[in-house]
Amino acid sequence: MYQASNVYFICGFAAIGGALFGFDISSLSGTLGTQAYKRYFNNPVSYTQGGITASMPAGSLLGSLVSSFLADKYSRKVALQIACVLWIIGSILMTASQNIAMLCIGRVVCGFSIGIASAIVPVYQSEIAPKEIRGRVVSLQQWAITWGILIQYFIQFGAAHGTGGGPSDPDQPTAAFRIPWGVQMVPAFILLAGLFFFPYSPRWLASKDRWEEALQVLANLHGKGDARHPKVLAQYQEIEDALRFEREQAVSSFKALVEPRMLKRVALGMSIQMWSQLCGMNIMMYYIVYIMEGAQIASPLATASIQYVINVVMTLPAILFLDKWGRRPSLIYGSFGMMTWLFISGALQQYYGQPNTEETRTPDNSDITWIVVNNRPVSSAIVSCSYLFVATFAMTWGPVSWTYPAEIFPSKIRAKAVSLSTSANWFWNMVLAFAVPPLLWNISYKMYYIFAAFNGAAFVHMALMAPETKGFTLEEMDDVFDSGRPAWKRFDRGSRLEELEREIEKGNVKVSVPTGGRPVAGDLEQGVEMRKMATPSAAAAPAT
Repeated sequence: MYQASNVYFICGFAAIGGALFGFDISSLSGTLGTQAYKRYFNNPVSYTQGGITASMPAGSLLGSLVSSFLADKYSRKVALQIACVLWIIGSILMTASQNIAMLCIGRVVCGFSIGIASAIVPVYQSEIAPKEIRGRVVSLQQWAITWGILIQYFIQFGAAHGTGGGPSDPDQPTAAFRIPWGVQMVPAFILLAGLFFFPYSPRWLASKDRWEEALQVLANLHGKGDARHPKVLAQYQEIEDALRFEREQAVSSFKALVEPRMLKRVALGMSIQMWSQLCGMNIMMYYIVYIMEGAQIASPLATASIQYVINVVMTLPAILFLDKWGRRPSLIYGSFGMMTWLFISGALQQYYGQPNTEETRTPDNSDITWIVVNNRPVSSAIVSCSYLFVATFAMTWGPVSWTYPAEIFPSKIRAKAVSLSTSANWFWNMVLAFAVPPLLWNISYKMYYIFAAFNGAAFVHMALMAPETKGFTLEEMDDVFDSGRPAWKRFDRGSRLEELEREIEKGNVKVSVPTGGRPVAGDLEQGVEMRKMATPSAAAAPAT
């Protein structure tokens, strides 16, 4: 059966799992402003709307916590296929929802699916990709999220304006929200079917002692099918050495998670995912219509759509250059930039806004309490700050928040550690999705100051604790984090993989690889020998 071997194609296709996340974000933002949604679900605001929105990240929190068990037992690929099936089931429930309870159940099931996919897609991508482009291809996860947000939003926009008399029609039919919720099943069907033609992660295969398959996957990915290619042999040797070392430690993966040297990394991965939520970006995505209503400029749905386009376009520079400019600068400068835009936006609303009273309240802005009236320059500045905030996130924290946690852990605990990191994302996503509607309702512009302060804290934290990881293989991350250097001093030792590849190419290293059974490490001797290993305990013979 055909098996894909192009790294960009594999990682890009797997990123459809991220697009599902984007579809779910937009599945509400485009409907909040329609009369069909407000009428059918009795105009949910404040805690009611917060509960509806939070039901998805609540399911995602659970999904992310169980994702590692599925990924370690059944493989990264099968875990993603399970997520696809769950997404389809959840979307059916949402499309057929008769009340808020049924809608929430459907969103919980969809969320469970997204929790699995959001944790496992970056792991699968990072284990497939070579170090030179790992940041780029894992960033495709974030780009897929932005595309999912954009596509679903315009589906929502079209359904809202093409159904009945438009989003302001008090008798607008429920097809305005049912059509988009049904369409979001399509990418899950595509991903589910396509994954049958994609390889297993070579590192997962090695962890299951399926060494022949692991070697063949590496050969297809990095050697154009040639298992004798020096780059293939070097990667194979490095994976085998790292796995053997982990097994010699005889420590369970759960115990390894809380070892002091590893606990620091787990805390860092969870913190990055936490700050990616506390920066305020997903709130901009969920509730952008409310923000645009408060700014009182043009159509809220149309104005919000520009933000989604910016999100897609401005993620491209990170995809192209993240492996050049690095992870650490993106985290530090991104936090500072987002803090700046939020402080400006909050200040503008504080000094030029006013409470939304009976004199200013209309059917289109009845769900907000603070408003800027008849001041187009200020309204334009608020909207511009929102756009600049999204652009800053898209170029920095958006891609890095998925790339960094997926690459800093050793193979033995990678799935579990990334699962914990992603669960932090979803925990704070859930908290904020529930809390922000009442915050907008009760403290309005002050909410911007809160999120700006979070970005200030993230700026300090990343400057002190996040070392640069670009240019290192997954197996070299122990060297980076255990070097004893402070985070702001780059670890500059040359790559072991490149050194090993050069030695193999010169004929100074022999690598023993299987045609059946388990391999052992190669010796520093002349020649590269392809040997059949009869048993897992077979020893490497000297070169002749």
